[in-house]
Amino acid sequence: MFDKLAGIEDRYVELEQLMADPEIVADYEQVVKFSKERSKIEDIVKKFRHYKDLKTQLEEAEVLLEDDDMRELAQMEIDEIKPQLPELEEELKVMLLPKDPRDDKNVIMEIRAGAGGEESALFAAELFRMYTRYGESRGWKVAVTAENETGSGGYKRIECEIKGDGAFSRLKYESGVHRVQRVPATESQGRIHTSTVTVAVLAEMDEVDIDLDMSEVRVDVFRSQGAGGQSVNTTDSAVRMTHIPTGIVVEMQDERSQLQNRIRAKQILLNRLYEAEVERQRAEQEAERRGQVGTGDRSEKIRTYNFPQSRVTDHRINVSNYNLSGVMDGDIDGFIDELATREQAEKLSASG
Repeated sequence: MFDKLAGIEDRYVELEQLMADPEIVADYEQVVKFSKERSKIEDIVKKFRHYKDLKTQLEEAEVLLEDDDMRELAQMEIDEIKPQLPELEEELKVMLLPKDPRDDKNVIMEIRAGAGGEESALFAAELFRMYTRYGESRGWKVAVTAENETGSGGYKRIECEIKGDGAFSRLKYESGVHRVQRVPATESQGRIHTSTVTVAVLAEMDEVDIDLDMSEVRVDVFRSQGAGGQSVNTTDSAVRMTHIPTGIVVEMQDERSQLQNRIRAKQILLNRLYEAEVERQRAEQEAERRGQVGTGDRSEKIRTYNFPQSRVTDHRINVSNYNLSGVMDGDIDGFIDELATREQAEKLSASG
């Protein structure tokens, strides 16, 4: 672990030196690139340096134990420093764990009414309000992108974008079936009903940047064909480009010269590769959404909101909160913190 930390610190020092280089300072893109890399490792470097400082202080204090005049002060310092080191080691271990590359992304959240009819739609609206309040408390921006309202103020479906620092890293734990138990306003006999709402949390799609490697493209040239298949050009000016990895084929013969047809064919090929990549990301998102929400059945649940008992229980960590009104007002950090801690513990266990 400490070899890895030392390597990260060396890279941090190297980045600082690079960013002080006049040639690099003059290159805005390089400055931005190195600045982002440095900011990603800055916290762990600070923590590691603090750990090393404490280790040095401990070693110096242990030497002073041999000095009769300094022994008592030295022992006090040792007693203060020693308990901090194991805690810092654990914190450093956690910081070294591989991070979810999506954690810094913005969120697309979809909330759908599940089992329970109108009562489910009403609770979907309440969950949307809960996440809106939570987002506001963290300084995030929440914007509705699609909605399907019911007549009574509920939602069959509502989709929103949530933009802000660490949005996905916090909200990813909210995916799944949320179950509500309460007496609906329309229930005349006071019976408790159980309904469900599904929540899907997806990381915002990456901007697609296509870098076309022409070594993966087969280029064939042939004579342009007019109506009835007759040749309209005496030179091989038409161009066919085949992208070997995907099998996408583009033919271009509209331009006057082979060079113009090549340029045009390459642009169309880039556009089609772009569309294919966007579609691939959309398909991945849809598969992830389906995996997150299941069927929406009452038996599938990550959390239960029990209104008669003012209790919210997260079944994944078996933790209950008895301030239901606070939770519905956006106070969900207790659940999220515990889920994040459990995930870290599992990663630490797996890493040995």
